[in-house]
Amino acid sequence: MRITIERLRTLVLLAGVLLLAALVVFLARGKLKSRFNPAEIPHRLGLNITSDASGFTLDHAFGGHSRYRIHASKASQYKNNHAILKDVQIELYGEDGSRVDRIEGAEFDYDKQSGKAQAAGPVEITLMRPGVAPAIAPKATAAKVEKGKATPLAAVAATAERGEIHVKTSGLVFDTASGVATTAQHADFTMVQGSGSSLGASYDSKLGLLVLDRAVELNTERNGDTVVIRAQHAEFARDTHLGRLHEATAGYRGAEASAGDADILFRDDGSAVRLDARNGFNLLTANGAHLAAPTGQMEFDQHNQPRHGRLEGGVQMDSTRAAPNGGSMRQVHASSPTAELDFTARGELRHAHLERGVEMASEQVSEAALGPLKVRRTWKSPVADVEFRDNGKGQAEPATIHGVEGVVVTGESQRGASPAEPSRLSADEVTGEFGPNSVLKAMTGVGHASLQQSNAAGTRQTAEGDRIRAQFAQNGPSGKSAQNGGKSDLGGTGQIQSAVIDGHVLLTRQAAANPTLQGGSQTPAPLQAWAGRAQYESAGEWMHLTLNPRVEDGGIAITADKVDVSRQSGDAFAHGNVKATWLGSASGKAGPPGSSANGVSSQPTGPLGGPALGGDGPAHAVAEEAELHQATGEITFKGHARLWQQANSVAGPVIVLDRQRRTLVARSTDPAEPVKAVLLSQAGLAPGAARDSSQDAPGKEKTPSVVRVSGGDLKYSDSERKAVVRAGALRQVAAETATATSSSDEVDLQLLPAGNHAGKDGAAAQVDRMTAHGHVVVLSAGRRGTGEQLVYTGENGDYVLTGTAAVLPRMTDPARGSVSGQALIFHSRDDSVSIEGKTRTETTAPK
Repeated sequence: MRITIERLRTLVLLAGVLLLAALVVFLARGKLKSRFNPAEIPHRLGLNITSDASGFTLDHAFGGHSRYRIHASKASQYKNNHAILKDVQIELYGEDGSRVDRIEGAEFDYDKQSGKAQAAGPVEITLMRPGVAPAIAPKATAAKVEKGKATPLAAVAATAERGEIHVKTSGLVFDTASGVATTAQHADFTMVQGSGSSLGASYDSKLGLLVLDRAVELNTERNGDTVVIRAQHAEFARDTHLGRLHEATAGYRGAEASAGDADILFRDDGSAVRLDARNGFNLLTANGAHLAAPTGQMEFDQHNQPRHGRLEGGVQMDSTRAAPNGGSMRQVHASSPTAELDFTARGELRHAHLERGVEMASEQVSEAALGPLKVRRTWKSPVADVEFRDNGKGQAEPATIHGVEGVVVTGESQRGASPAEPSRLSADEVTGEFGPNSVLKAMTGVGHASLQQSNAAGTRQTAEGDRIRAQFAQNGPSGKSAQNGGKSDLGGTGQIQSAVIDGHVLLTRQAAANPTLQGGSQTPAPLQAWAGRAQYESAGEWMHLTLNPRVEDGGIAITADKVDVSRQSGDAFAHGNVKATWLGSASGKAGPPGSSANGVSSQPTGPLGGPALGGDGPAHAVAEEAELHQATGEITFKGHARLWQQANSVAGPVIVLDRQRRTLVARSTDPAEPVKAVLLSQAGLAPGAARDSSQDAPGKEKTPSVVRVSGGDLKYSDSERKAVVRAGALRQVAAETATATSSSDEVDLQLLPAGNHAGKDGAAAQVDRMTAHGHVVVLSAGRRGTGEQLVYTGENGDYVLTGTAAVLPRMTDPARGSVSGQALIFHSRDDSVSIEGKTRTETTAPK
């Protein structure tokens, strides 16, 4: 909202300086120090005679100097004690002999009995500033001042004429007993600054009080424009230099200021000292801005320039402004119990101090590429300071606003009929910066700073830190983005374009309620992130986290050199030195609420952590890059990725965790970097022995062996407790146990059921059975076997090799020859082989 200082100064001061100072100061204060008593005129003029007299002048001397001079061309007295004076001219002088004022009238009627004198016709009064025209040159006039020919006396007269005020009225009545002069008639006055009028006036010479009854009006000019000042009533006290206006208004350049009552205190030279407005002060500017307060004060310097102002009782400010091309509309409303105003030496508004609960609200509608955008914003703070600047057109506009003691700035943007998207910025201290046309450009919050944004889907994202600086979109006059080379701004004016949060950053993203979530939960687990710095950019709505960033989502924690989080989707992308930790579960389900691992808190809502490798306890992953996708629940690790849980691990170029399906997928297309899995196998028992609790006693534990598998891709399902490794682009799957190695097209690894773990490593997943399919080749103890399927059982350590009906499995022993049958069983415990079904043996004779 623009409140032009030129207007404010003119509308407030001219009422006092031009109207009261002119009409009153010259007449009422000290200029008529000798009380002029018209009752003495008849006696001094010899009005007690009945004969006529003409052409006389009377001087009254005091201290060697004239006090006043009365001149009349003719005087007459009638039997009813009335005296008539013709062509009267009264000149009043100061004690130093200089002329002060002059009163002229064609005829005066004096009633000796009542002591009242009344002008029968028009009266002209000339009021002059004391000391500008010496008494020795009363006839010197400004007309004698010509270019190059000015005399000292003429120059003095010119100065005098510039200080004169001329008043014309009629029906003037002066009561010699009370010293009060009154008129109910119309009065006109003119001066070098302008002209004006009033209906009815009175002057109490004893009290020094001038009263303009009603319909007071002054027309003057300011910088070539007409200023109209009106008041229902005006008073001026000579001794106190105090003027009072009632129901006063002033209009200038389409603007209007008004006050129920206004008091103006003047200096001896007629300049204003202070203005006190009460019973409602209002200012309405030409562009629709409105300022209102019950009371107000203004202090002025010797040049009538405002120095300081104060508005109290509840200040209200309203403004409505349309862009020149009609592309946008902005409405502003502000309120504060008090407002302190400070001005420069030139009278320009430079600072406003608002306190005791400041509230500001704005609404702007602008055109953007995706349709009309409505932006609402509110400011609330106990204290606020506004700095102003000149916009280059003689108008004051805000440059900055600074709030302290807890500031909250809320916003809401809405495009067309789509749902509104709210935002909230808060901090101990907030500073806002304005661009051209009073458009908010930037905002900085310091101390417990927080920035909260919500999208149309109801997702809320909050960023907290020690300091926040937000940049807002700025559109040019054509509705194009000034920062985007004139291209259309998809966000529109007023939306956050970028933001930087520094120091102890905490980012929280809470998605909207979703009744389809696994487990029936309607509120998904929030995503949280910590960092030393966060940078937000509206293009893509990304939040970039740096300086030791860490992200937690549904029980999984990720650290990296840099993390990018999408406000729109909630997806997170980690870059460089990625490390992840989450809580796995042997049952394939989330752990209990409140459980944690390595500082990672579990969440009871939504998928917890992610699948691991069938064991209990935390799982870990490292990679060069990581992608966390909210919609699918997938976490993708890229670049030399490795995942492990206790002794079990998977490594490969890419590892994908599906937290909703609780699956793990690893992929590779590079033979130099295949997918590798390392899993514990169940410890073998003696043939035919039954497992009991005594085997877990010290000294009787069976140490689990290790199964190593490599291939092109791996898929593990937590619910099935099964891992499948395929050859993929690498052509074969290699598997290795403590007693054999194999190659095949595919390998299935079946883990023990949850809770059925033995030994000191029972918490780790153990392979119950491994099955190799397609083009199987197995090597064990120097033997080589071929077939279509190989089944390894961890419980007994046996390998069962089978083939097809057309091609039976075959085993070759370098020392004993080869054998085939329907099934070949390798017993790793005693290094023996048994054959089932039809057998064919080829014996190798010893050499």
